[in-house]
Amino acid sequence: MIVFVDQVTERLQYTFDFVFKQHGLHYTLTNDLSLFIAATEPKFSYSDYPFDEVPILIPGSLLFEEVIDTHLTLSKSEWKGVECLSIDGKTDPFAAIFYVISRYEEYTNPKRDKHDRFQASESLLFQFDWLKKQIVEHWVKAIVVNYLPSKLAEFESGKTLTAIPTFDIDNTFAYKWKDGFRKWFSVAKDTLKGNKERANLRKLVLSGQTPDPYDTFDRIQQCAQRFDQTRVFWLLGDIGEFDRNITWRDSRHQRLIRTIGMVARVGLHPSYASNVSDKRLLEEKQRIAQILAKNVTESRQHFLKVKLPQTYRRLINEGFKKDYSMGFADQPGFRLGTAHPVYFFDLEANLATDFKLIPFAYMDGTFNEYLHYSVDESKPIVEQLLTEVKTYGGVFCFIWHNETIGNSGKWQGWSELLDFTLELLDGNNTTPSAPN
Repeated sequence: MIVFVDQVTERLQYTFDFVFKQHGLHYTLTNDLSLFIAATEPKFSYSDYPFDEVPILIPGSLLFEEVIDTHLTLSKSEWKGVECLSIDGKTDPFAAIFYVISRYEEYTNPKRDKHDRFQASESLLFQFDWLKKQIVEHWVKAIVVNYLPSKLAEFESGKTLTAIPTFDIDNTFAYKWKDGFRKWFSVAKDTLKGNKERANLRKLVLSGQTPDPYDTFDRIQQCAQRFDQTRVFWLLGDIGEFDRNITWRDSRHQRLIRTIGMVARVGLHPSYASNVSDKRLLEEKQRIAQILAKNVTESRQHFLKVKLPQTYRRLINEGFKKDYSMGFADQPGFRLGTAHPVYFFDLEANLATDFKLIPFAYMDGTFNEYLHYSVDESKPIVEQLLTEVKTYGGVFCFIWHNETIGNSGKWQGWSELLDFTLELLDGNNTTPSAPN
């Protein structure tokens, strides 16, 4: 196909690459009027030039700007029968797509939670009741249907669903392998609080009479053997208020990481502290590379701490290629408006990158700790999210932790939701292969 535009900009090229190239449709942009008129392939104009007998989509200004406008007026509108985002009174689906996948609102809305995270409640996707929809994919399909109907069959045939179960290892064990100071500090804390149940469980675990409640690594390996795209992200940061894993120097810990790495792709779970420290991030990357004896290029931020553009700039500078943090802690759904991978666009630099963002649809703690849902209340939401991915394609990525599938404490019975998700995904697995 060929598309006429008045000007090819960084934003426009990035957006059209996502809409067409990343959805398997070849396209060419041109501002050569005679070339466009003479072209015989399917075509349309993203311009206000008055063509005869050529579909025209008159653009808004967003894709032709180079700076961040902090005063955009946003509203819910309709375009070709589909709910759409209107920007400054203009309903342009390409501009709407760019606004969402670039995370424009996270540069202009300063409100953050106590962990300095942009929350779902602040997002227009949540406010417009679009968060549980792949709303960007609704817009992409509407563009193809209305401007390139001859490409619709090709577009639909290219849709696939890739299952990506993921596990974050914040605390490898509840009681095992803790060093002397941490062990005795925990014992003293239980004694002071009168927590006899926890104290007794610790004794049973350390004496070998009962398994550690966080020791669910056999279960994680089984998942990886069943779903070949399974990812495991390991926290190897130094001890801090929000970073409390077993030391990375423990040889037993290293052997466990290597064992999991034989069946699943192991990535780095950059620590809470590393989110503002290049030095810490580099150290942690070197640690996991040393343990696995290979370079590691995939990550997910601890606490989902993403600050744009700084977090991704830091990851890029340290050689990471993919990140799996793009979702919300406080609500399930599609933070990027899509379940398809998106390349990070650095809005401050007005520059597209080759750093890939893999969105996730839900996290275990969102249901239990943020929304206080039961397992049964959570199941229909998981099913709704998966239906969107089945319908519009993409990756169905979701987050669990080794401690949350152990059915212990406040997580009693929650492994049922993981089982439910995996059963829904049976038949939608990718072709078995080594993790890529």
